[in-house]
Amino acid sequence: MITVNRRGRKRQFLHLIFTCFFFSLVLLYWEQLDANVISHVKSYSYRYLINRYSFLNDSLTLNKEIAVSLHSYQFLITHANKCQDQDVLLLLFVKTSPENRPRRDAIRKTWGNEHYIYSEFKANIKVLFVLGVYKDPSQREAIQSRLLVEDLQHSDLIQQDFYDDFYNLTLKLIFQFKWANSFCQNAKFVMSSDDDVFVHTPNLVKYLLQLDKGIRNFWIGRVHRGAPPVRNKKSKYYVSYDMYQWPAYPDYTAGAAYVVSHDVAAKVYEALMTLNSSLYIDDVFMGICAKKMGVEPQQHMYFAGEGKTPYHPCIYNQMMTSHDHVKDIYRLWQEATDSKVTSLTSGFWGELYCRLVKVFLLCKPYYVDTYPCSAAFS
Repeated sequence: MITVNRRGRKRQFLHLIFTCFFFSLVLLYWEQLDANVISHVKSYSYRYLINRYSFLNDSLTLNKEIAVSLHSYQFLITHANKCQDQDVLLLLFVKTSPENRPRRDAIRKTWGNEHYIYSEFKANIKVLFVLGVYKDPSQREAIQSRLLVEDLQHSDLIQQDFYDDFYNLTLKLIFQFKWANSFCQNAKFVMSSDDDVFVHTPNLVKYLLQLDKGIRNFWIGRVHRGAPPVRNKKSKYYVSYDMYQWPAYPDYTAGAAYVVSHDVAAKVYEALMTLNSSLYIDDVFMGICAKKMGVEPQQHMYFAGEGKTPYHPCIYNQMMTSHDHVKDIYRLWQEATDSKVTSLTSGFWGELYCRLVKVFLLCKPYYVDTYPCSAAFS
Protein backbone atom coordinates (compact mmCIF):
# COMPACT_ATOMS: atom_id res chain seq x y z
CA MET A 1 0.00 0.00 0.00
CA ILE A 2 2.82 2.35 0.91
CA THR A 3 4.56 1.47 -2.38
CA VAL A 4 1.41 2.32 -4.37
CA ASN A 5 1.09 5.71 -2.65
CA ARG A 6 4.74 6.45 -3.32
CA ARG A 7 4.26 5.61 -6.98
CA GLY A 8 1.18 7.85 -7.12
CA ARG A 9 3.02 10.76 -5.52
CA LYS A 10 5.95 10.20 -7.86
CA ARG A 11 3.65 10.38 -10.89
CA GLN A 12 2.04 13.55 -9.54
CA PHE A 13 5.45 15.09 -8.95
CA LEU A 14 6.60 14.21 -12.48
CA HIS A 15 3.35 15.56 -13.88
CA LEU A 16 3.88 18.81 -11.98
CA ILE A 17 7.47 19.07 -13.24
CA PHE A 18 6.35 18.45 -16.83
CA THR A 19 3.53 21.02 -16.53
CA CYS A 20 5.89 23.66 -15.14
CA PHE A 21 8.43 22.90 -17.88
CA PHE A 22 5.75 23.14 -20.57
CA PHE A 23 4.43 26.50 -19.37
CA SER A 24 7.99 27.79 -18.98
CA LEU A 25 8.60 27.02 -22.65
CA VAL A 26 5.31 28.68 -23.61
CA LEU A 27 6.26 31.83 -21.68
CA LEU A 28 9.78 31.79 -23.10
CA TYR A 29 8.64 31.44 -26.71
CA TRP A 30 5.30 33.22 -26.39
CA GLU A 31 6.23 36.03 -28.75
CA GLN A 32 7.25 33.61 -31.53
CA LEU A 33 4.24 31.40 -30.82
CA ASP A 34 1.91 34.37 -30.92
CA ALA A 35 3.45 35.66 -34.14
CA ASN A 36 3.58 32.34 -36.00
CA VAL A 37 0.61 30.37 -34.70
CA ILE A 38 -1.91 32.22 -32.55
CA SER A 39 -2.09 35.38 -34.67
CA HIS A 40 -2.67 33.27 -37.79
CA VAL A 41 -5.39 31.21 -36.10
CA LYS A 42 -7.13 34.42 -35.02
CA SER A 43 -6.73 36.09 -38.42
CA TYR A 44 -7.91 33.09 -40.45
CA SER A 45 -10.87 32.62 -38.10
CA TYR A 46 -11.77 36.28 -38.58
CA ARG A 47 -11.30 36.12 -42.34
CA TYR A 48 -13.25 32.93 -43.00
CA LEU A 49 -15.91 33.12 -40.27
CA ILE A 50 -16.69 36.83 -40.11
CA ASN A 51 -15.07 38.46 -43.19
CA ARG A 52 -16.50 41.88 -42.49
CA TYR A 53 -14.37 44.97 -42.85
CA SER A 54 -17.03 47.68 -42.97
CA PHE A 55 -15.49 49.12 -39.79
CA LEU A 56 -12.49 50.23 -41.85
CA ASN A 57 -14.54 52.89 -43.61
CA ASP A 58 -15.64 54.44 -40.33
CA SER A 59 -12.25 54.13 -38.61
CA LEU A 60 -9.91 55.21 -41.40
CA THR A 61 -11.97 57.72 -43.41
CA LEU A 62 -10.78 61.32 -43.21
CA ASN A 63 -12.32 64.59 -44.15
CA LYS A 64 -11.54 64.99 -47.87
CA GLU A 65 -9.76 68.33 -47.39
CA ILE A 66 -7.53 66.81 -44.71
CA ALA A 67 -6.80 63.75 -46.85
CA VAL A 68 -5.88 65.86 -49.89
CA SER A 69 -3.58 68.04 -47.79
CA LEU A 70 -1.71 64.91 -46.65
CA HIS A 71 -0.98 63.99 -50.26
CA SER A 72 0.07 67.39 -51.58
CA TYR A 73 3.68 66.57 -52.43
CA GLN A 74 5.31 68.52 -55.21
CA PHE A 75 6.04 66.92 -58.58
CA LEU A 76 9.77 67.15 -59.29
CA ILE A 77 9.74 65.07 -62.49
CA THR A 78 6.44 64.31 -64.17
CA HIS A 79 6.09 63.68 -67.98
CA ALA A 80 2.45 64.65 -68.17
CA ASN A 81 2.35 63.94 -71.93
CA LYS A 82 3.62 60.36 -71.71
CA CYS A 83 0.27 58.81 -72.69
CA GLN A 84 -1.28 61.69 -74.58
CA ASP A 85 -3.24 60.79 -77.75
CA GLN A 86 -2.10 57.15 -77.59
CA ASP A 87 -3.85 53.81 -77.25
CA VAL A 88 -2.07 52.40 -74.18
CA LEU A 89 -2.55 48.76 -73.25
CA LEU A 90 -0.48 48.80 -70.04
CA LEU A 91 0.89 51.55 -67.83
CA LEU A 92 3.66 49.87 -65.83
CA PHE A 93 5.02 51.57 -62.71
CA VAL A 94 8.31 50.32 -61.29
CA LYS A 95 8.97 51.31 -57.68
CA THR A 96 12.64 52.13 -57.40
CA SER A 97 15.07 54.11 -55.24
CA PRO A 98 17.19 57.04 -56.48
CA GLU A 99 20.47 55.12 -56.10
CA ASN A 100 19.28 52.07 -58.09
CA ARG A 101 20.36 53.24 -61.56
CA PRO A 102 21.87 49.84 -62.53
CA ARG A 103 18.55 48.12 -61.87
CA ARG A 104 16.67 50.65 -63.98
CA ASP A 105 19.13 50.30 -66.85
CA ALA A 106 18.79 46.51 -66.75
CA ILE A 107 14.99 46.75 -66.85
CA ARG A 108 15.12 49.20 -69.77
CA LYS A 109 17.20 46.72 -71.77
CA THR A 110 15.11 43.67 -70.89
CA TRP A 111 11.50 43.33 -69.75
CA GLY A 112 10.82 47.08 -69.61
CA ASN A 113 11.79 47.68 -73.25
CA GLU A 114 8.73 49.43 -74.72
CA HIS A 115 10.05 49.25 -78.30
CA TYR A 116 10.59 45.48 -78.12
CA ILE A 117 7.02 44.89 -76.94
CA TYR A 118 5.59 47.08 -79.68
CA SER A 119 7.69 45.42 -82.40
CA GLU A 120 6.68 41.93 -81.27
CA PHE A 121 3.01 42.43 -80.35
CA LYS A 122 1.99 45.84 -81.73
CA ALA A 123 0.99 46.68 -78.16
CA ASN A 124 1.75 50.02 -76.59
CA ILE A 125 3.08 49.86 -73.02
CA LYS A 126 4.45 52.74 -70.95
CA VAL A 127 7.09 52.05 -68.31
CA LEU A 128 7.72 54.63 -65.58
CA PHE A 129 10.11 54.47 -62.64
CA VAL A 130 8.59 55.95 -59.47
CA LEU A 131 10.83 57.73 -56.96
CA GLY A 132 10.97 60.00 -53.99
CA VAL A 133 14.04 62.08 -53.08
CA TYR A 134 17.23 60.60 -51.65
CA LYS A 135 17.00 60.58 -47.88
CA ASP A 136 20.61 61.46 -46.96
CA PRO A 137 20.90 65.27 -47.27
CA SER A 138 24.68 65.14 -47.69
CA GLN A 139 24.31 63.28 -51.02
CA ARG A 140 20.84 64.38 -52.08
CA GLU A 141 21.87 67.19 -54.41
CA ALA A 142 24.44 65.09 -56.27
CA ILE A 143 22.07 62.16 -56.70
CA GLN A 144 19.25 64.44 -57.79
CA SER A 145 21.51 65.91 -60.47
CA ARG A 146 22.28 62.41 -61.74
CA LEU A 147 18.56 61.59 -61.80
CA LEU A 148 17.86 64.65 -63.95
CA VAL A 149 20.57 63.60 -66.41
CA GLU A 150 19.18 60.06 -66.46
CA ASP A 151 15.70 61.36 -67.18
CA LEU A 152 16.99 63.53 -70.02
CA GLN A 153 18.35 60.35 -71.58
CA HIS A 154 15.29 58.14 -71.09
CA SER A 155 12.26 60.32 -70.17
CA ASP A 156 10.86 57.61 -67.90
CA LEU A 157 11.26 58.87 -64.31
CA ILE A 158 8.50 60.40 -62.20
CA GLN A 159 9.30 61.89 -58.82
CA GLN A 160 7.70 63.65 -55.87
CA ASP A 161 9.45 65.42 -52.99
CA PHE A 162 8.85 62.89 -50.19
CA TYR A 163 11.77 60.90 -48.77
CA ASP A 164 12.33 57.65 -50.65
CA ASP A 165 12.10 55.22 -47.77
CA PHE A 166 10.43 51.92 -46.86
CA TYR A 167 8.12 53.75 -44.48
CA ASN A 168 6.91 56.00 -47.32
CA LEU A 169 5.83 53.19 -49.64
CA THR A 170 2.20 54.16 -49.17
CA LEU A 171 3.08 57.65 -50.44
CA LYS A 172 4.59 56.00 -53.50
CA LEU A 173 1.38 53.99 -53.97
CA ILE A 174 -0.69 57.19 -53.82
CA PHE A 175 1.73 58.86 -56.26
CA GLN A 176 1.31 56.04 -58.80
CA PHE A 177 -2.47 56.14 -58.82
CA LYS A 178 -2.55 59.92 -58.77
CA TRP A 179 -0.31 60.04 -61.84
CA ALA A 180 -2.33 57.33 -63.63
CA ASN A 181 -5.61 59.13 -63.02
CA SER A 182 -4.18 62.55 -63.85
CA PHE A 183 -2.14 61.79 -66.96
CA CYS A 184 -2.97 58.32 -68.34
CA GLN A 185 -6.68 57.63 -68.08
CA ASN A 186 -6.54 56.02 -71.51
CA ALA A 187 -4.46 53.07 -70.24
CA LYS A 188 -6.53 49.86 -70.22
CA PHE A 189 -4.46 48.31 -67.42
CA VAL A 190 -2.17 49.62 -64.70
CA MET A 191 0.61 47.57 -63.12
CA SER A 192 2.85 48.17 -60.11
CA SER A 193 6.08 46.25 -59.54
CA ASP A 194 9.35 46.45 -57.63
CA ASP A 195 12.71 46.96 -59.30
CA ASP A 196 13.95 43.53 -58.11
CA VAL A 197 11.03 41.75 -59.80
CA PHE A 198 11.30 40.12 -63.21
CA VAL A 199 8.15 40.71 -65.25
CA HIS A 200 7.71 38.43 -68.25
CA THR A 201 6.17 41.22 -70.30
CA PRO A 202 5.68 39.13 -73.49
CA ASN A 203 3.56 36.61 -71.56
CA LEU A 204 1.75 39.37 -69.68
CA VAL A 205 0.97 41.38 -72.82
CA LYS A 206 -0.33 38.29 -74.65
CA TYR A 207 -2.54 37.53 -71.65
CA LEU A 208 -3.93 41.07 -71.43
CA LEU A 209 -4.61 41.21 -75.18
CA GLN A 210 -6.79 38.10 -74.87
CA LEU A 211 -9.04 39.61 -72.19
CA ASP A 212 -12.41 41.13 -72.92
CA LYS A 213 -11.92 44.76 -73.93
CA GLY A 214 -14.61 45.90 -71.52
CA ILE A 215 -13.31 43.96 -68.52
CA ARG A 216 -13.96 45.60 -65.16
CA ASN A 217 -13.08 44.99 -61.48
CA PHE A 218 -9.92 43.22 -62.67
CA TRP A 219 -7.14 42.86 -60.10
CA ILE A 220 -4.66 39.99 -60.32
CA GLY A 221 -1.50 39.05 -58.44
CA ARG A 222 -0.30 36.86 -55.60
CA VAL A 223 -3.23 37.08 -53.17
CA HIS A 224 -2.82 37.08 -49.39
CA ARG A 225 -6.01 36.05 -47.61
CA GLY A 226 -6.55 36.43 -43.88
CA ALA A 227 -3.03 37.77 -43.26
CA PRO A 228 -2.47 38.95 -39.67
CA PRO A 229 -0.72 42.21 -38.77
CA VAL A 230 2.87 41.69 -37.58
CA ARG A 231 3.10 42.64 -33.91
CA ASN A 232 6.80 41.89 -33.46
CA LYS A 233 8.47 45.26 -32.89
CA LYS A 234 11.75 44.00 -34.35
CA SER A 235 10.16 43.41 -37.77
CA LYS A 236 10.13 46.14 -40.40
CA TYR A 237 6.53 45.11 -41.07
CA TYR A 238 5.53 45.83 -37.47
CA VAL A 239 2.12 47.44 -37.13
CA SER A 240 0.95 48.74 -33.76
CA TYR A 241 -2.57 48.31 -32.41
CA ASP A 242 -2.99 52.08 -32.62
CA MET A 243 -2.29 51.93 -36.34
CA TYR A 244 -4.42 48.82 -37.03
CA GLN A 245 -6.27 47.17 -34.16
CA TRP A 246 -8.00 44.26 -35.92
CA PRO A 247 -6.74 40.63 -36.18
CA ALA A 248 -6.71 40.34 -39.99
CA TYR A 249 -6.13 42.47 -43.05
CA PRO A 250 -8.57 42.53 -45.96
CA ASP A 251 -7.44 40.37 -48.89
CA TYR A 252 -4.67 42.00 -50.92
CA THR A 253 -2.06 41.18 -53.55
CA ALA A 254 1.66 41.19 -52.81
CA GLY A 255 3.08 44.63 -53.58
CA ALA A 256 5.95 43.13 -55.59
CA ALA A 257 3.72 42.94 -58.68
CA TYR A 258 0.02 43.21 -59.49
CA VAL A 259 -2.20 44.40 -62.35
CA VAL A 260 -5.54 46.24 -62.24
CA SER A 261 -7.95 47.40 -64.91
CA HIS A 262 -8.37 51.13 -65.41
CA ASP A 263 -11.70 51.28 -63.57
CA VAL A 264 -10.06 49.71 -60.48
CA ALA A 265 -7.22 52.25 -60.67
CA ALA A 266 -9.84 55.02 -60.63
CA LYS A 267 -11.73 53.46 -57.70
CA VAL A 268 -8.57 52.91 -55.66
CA TYR A 269 -7.49 56.50 -56.25
CA GLU A 270 -10.90 57.71 -55.04
CA ALA A 271 -10.42 55.67 -51.85
CA LEU A 272 -6.84 56.87 -51.43
CA MET A 273 -8.14 60.42 -51.36
CA THR A 274 -10.38 59.70 -48.37
CA LEU A 275 -8.51 57.18 -46.18
CA ASN A 276 -5.86 57.71 -43.51
CA SER A 277 -2.60 56.69 -45.18
CA SER A 278 -0.51 56.31 -42.02
CA LEU A 279 -0.34 52.54 -42.58
CA TYR A 280 3.00 52.34 -44.39
CA ILE A 281 2.64 48.79 -45.75
CA ASP A 282 1.54 49.76 -49.22
CA ASP A 283 0.11 46.46 -50.47
CA VAL A 284 -2.06 46.13 -47.35
CA PHE A 285 -3.24 49.72 -47.77
CA MET A 286 -4.08 48.94 -51.39
CA GLY A 287 -6.24 46.07 -50.11
CA ILE A 288 -8.00 48.39 -47.66
CA CYS A 289 -8.75 50.90 -50.42
CA ALA A 290 -10.02 48.20 -52.78
CA LYS A 291 -12.19 46.68 -50.05
CA LYS A 292 -13.81 50.05 -49.47
CA MET A 293 -14.66 50.25 -53.17
CA GLY A 294 -15.97 46.67 -53.37
CA VAL A 295 -13.10 45.24 -55.43
CA GLU A 296 -11.70 41.77 -54.65
CA PRO A 297 -8.26 40.48 -55.75
CA GLN A 298 -7.99 37.43 -57.98
CA GLN A 299 -5.20 34.91 -57.62
CA HIS A 300 -3.00 34.34 -60.65
CA MET A 301 -0.87 31.25 -60.15
CA TYR A 302 2.08 32.62 -62.13
CA PHE A 303 2.54 35.75 -60.05
CA ALA A 304 5.27 34.81 -57.56
CA GLY A 305 5.45 35.53 -53.86
CA GLU A 306 8.71 36.47 -52.15
CA GLY A 307 10.60 33.49 -53.57
CA LYS A 308 12.54 33.18 -56.80
CA THR A 309 10.91 30.86 -59.32
CA PRO A 310 12.85 27.91 -60.79
CA TYR A 311 14.92 28.42 -63.92
CA HIS A 312 13.37 26.19 -66.60
CA PRO A 313 11.71 26.61 -70.02
CA CYS A 314 8.55 24.93 -68.72
CA ILE A 315 8.31 27.70 -66.12
CA TYR A 316 9.13 30.47 -68.57
CA ASN A 317 6.31 29.33 -70.82
CA GLN A 318 3.67 30.66 -68.39
CA MET A 319 5.70 32.93 -66.10
CA MET A 320 4.25 36.33 -65.26
CA THR A 321 6.51 37.55 -62.45
CA SER A 322 9.37 36.30 -60.33
CA HIS A 323 10.90 37.99 -57.31
CA ASP A 324 14.48 38.69 -56.21
CA HIS A 325 16.18 39.25 -59.56
CA VAL A 326 18.96 41.82 -59.81
CA LYS A 327 22.24 40.30 -60.96
CA ASP A 328 20.65 37.60 -63.13
CA ILE A 329 18.14 39.73 -65.01
CA TYR A 330 19.97 39.69 -68.38
CA ARG A 331 20.43 35.94 -68.26
CA LEU A 332 16.82 35.35 -67.28
CA TRP A 333 15.50 37.63 -70.03
CA GLN A 334 17.57 35.86 -72.66
CA GLU A 335 16.48 32.40 -71.50
CA ALA A 336 12.81 33.30 -70.93
CA THR A 337 12.33 34.87 -74.39
CA ASP A 338 14.32 32.28 -76.34
CA SER A 339 12.31 30.78 -79.23
CA LYS A 340 13.30 27.32 -77.99
CA VAL A 341 10.89 27.75 -75.07
CA THR A 342 7.87 27.55 -77.38
CA SER A 343 9.18 24.60 -79.40
CA LEU A 344 10.10 22.64 -76.26
CA THR A 345 6.80 23.20 -74.44
CA SER A 346 4.24 22.92 -77.25
CA GLY A 347 2.40 19.88 -78.57
CA PHE A 348 1.19 16.80 -76.68
CA TRP A 349 4.63 15.54 -75.66
CA GLY A 350 5.87 19.01 -74.76
CA GLU A 351 2.86 19.62 -72.52
CA LEU A 352 3.23 16.19 -70.89
CA TYR A 353 6.94 16.78 -70.34
CA CYS A 354 6.28 20.19 -68.77
CA ARG A 355 3.55 18.80 -66.55
CA LEU A 356 6.00 16.32 -65.05
CA VAL A 357 8.78 18.91 -64.77
CA LYS A 358 6.52 21.44 -63.01
CA VAL A 359 5.27 18.80 -60.56
CA PHE A 360 8.90 18.11 -59.66
CA LEU A 361 9.82 21.82 -59.43
CA LEU A 362 6.74 23.24 -57.71
CA CYS A 363 5.20 20.46 -55.61
CA LYS A 364 7.69 20.47 -52.74
CA PRO A 365 7.09 18.76 -49.37
CA TYR A 366 8.06 22.06 -47.73
CA TYR A 367 6.73 25.57 -48.32
CA VAL A 368 8.35 27.61 -51.09
CA ASP A 369 6.84 31.03 -51.78
CA THR A 370 6.98 30.92 -55.56
CA TYR A 371 4.24 29.34 -57.67
CA PRO A 372 1.79 26.93 -55.99
CA CYS A 373 1.75 23.22 -56.76
CA SER A 374 -1.61 23.71 -58.51
CA ALA A 375 0.22 25.73 -61.20
CA ALA A 376 1.76 22.46 -62.39
CA PHE A 377 -1.69 21.30 -63.50
CA SER A 378 -2.85 24.48 -65.21
